[in-house]
Amino acid sequence: MEFKAIGLVELNSVAKGIHCADEMIKAASVDLIMARPVCPGRYLAMIAGDVGSVQNAIAVGREVAGEFLVDSFLIPNVHPSIFPALSCATQVLDMRALGIIETYSAASTIVAADAAVKAAAVDLIEIRCATGLAGKSYVTLTGDVGSVQAAVDAGLGALEDEGLIQSHVVIPSLSRELYPNLL
Repeated sequence: MEFKAIGLVELNSVAKGIHCADEMIKAASVDLIMARPVCPGRYLAMIAGDVGSVQNAIAVGREVAGEFLVDSFLIPNVHPSIFPALSCATQVLDMRALGIIETYSAASTIVAADAAVKAAAVDLIEIRCATGLAGKSYVTLTGDVGSVQAAVDAGLGALEDEGLIQSHVVIPSLSRELYPNLL
């Protein structure tokens, strides 16, 4: 199924996160994409559907989250490569330059990944959302050096006002010994 829009609410309470996901689903005609706890005691609720429905569901989610809200987003025209990257199901045939954007929230990493892949001819490798990372998240991507740099710059630009960027790097020629650890 192809979705026009996705939205995510990230909370720092599992109990409130489950409540939030439930209210988001009830608030609008949306599909639940992800509802799960992640490190360190956070909860992610991601929904998809038409832009208006996702917008309504996110507004309800933010209201229900209240003081437990960590981050949220609405991406009106999500790039189709986001879903396989979230599931670690991408098939990268040619590892070239490597770009990494590391953030303090899962929501901000997904926003950065979407902006990056829309800005340049790159392949997303993985979007790792908070699991085993003490709440931080990161996206890895590959392509030619210029495209990877443009993609990383676009991802960072999408977050420049948020203050959620931990680190970023572009590695022009990754050591082949690292390939299996990234794919």
